[in-house]
Amino acid sequence: MQPTHVPVLLDRVLDLLAPALDKPGAILVDATLGLGGHADALLSAHPELRLVGLDRDPAALARSGERLAKHGDRVHLVHAVYDKLPEALDDLDIDGVHGILFDLGVSSMQLDVAERGFAYRADAALDMRMDPTTGQTAADVLNTYSVADLTRILREYGEERFAQRIAKAIVAEREKEPFTTSGRLVELIYANVPAATRRTGGHPAKRTFQALRIEVNAELDVLTDAIPAALAALVVGGRIVVEAYQSLEDRIVKRAFAELARSRTPQGVPVELPGHAPQLRLLTRGAEQADEEEKERNPRAASVRLRAAERIREAA
Repeated sequence: MQPTHVPVLLDRVLDLLAPALDKPGAILVDATLGLGGHADALLSAHPELRLVGLDRDPAALARSGERLAKHGDRVHLVHAVYDKLPEALDDLDIDGVHGILFDLGVSSMQLDVAERGFAYRADAALDMRMDPTTGQTAADVLNTYSVADLTRILREYGEERFAQRIAKAIVAEREKEPFTTSGRLVELIYANVPAATRRTGGHPAKRTFQALRIEVNAELDVLTDAIPAALAALVVGGRIVVEAYQSLEDRIVKRAFAELARSRTPQGVPVELPGHAPQLRLLTRGAEQADEEEKERNPRAASVRLRAAERIREAA
């Protein structure tokens, strides 16, 4: 199956980044390049823009490389997880960037290719690695984690109400035969989520698959390190846009932005103390969502939460 990609909130991303990119020598980091939809549009909108595109998925890099080839030597692709952004910029002798984009979560490439094991609606090998060349798979997690650890990741990363029940069932079932495919896991989840719950809130396997994917790819740990590193790479006047698709990601982004957008001068002091002024200006009021028209046109926009900020001061 050929993966498809409709960039989420594309016009809004273009508008938010334009003031920072519409200048000679501007550099944009697309930290989650995927199939390159956002990057292609941004390069087309800004003919002098240089792009550094990161992705941990070699297949996605190859596909986006083909798509972006028309932009020539303005494009630099890097096989790396986005928390390695500082190292990628050092390797390219780049001291600061004007724009940064994160489009988080699972990509179109990973969802649409059933063999990758991300989609619960297709029976496939339980892999879920965003970089299939390294690390443990979802099957490894299911077949080796204790009941306590499985319960923890299902509860924390999937916000699954029946985490312990599902975890116990997984451990019991793997004693009969190790888990290898997603279809068997989906059947187990159906059997352990009450019928009344299955009728509401979407597919009952969604939360478990999300939790496994986050665990396999250490997504929240990586994001916790990556957002401060990205903010530190922004020049004054530079802008960052982050699209998150679940509350755990959005909370990390919100906290990182808020920390640098507040004054650290103690309350009651009549003047701003040197080095204590806000470093960021928030460009969105809370998290923005897609409108109903876009959700209907692009179902993957249904859960997006977009936040953006501009660096207004160097770090103290």
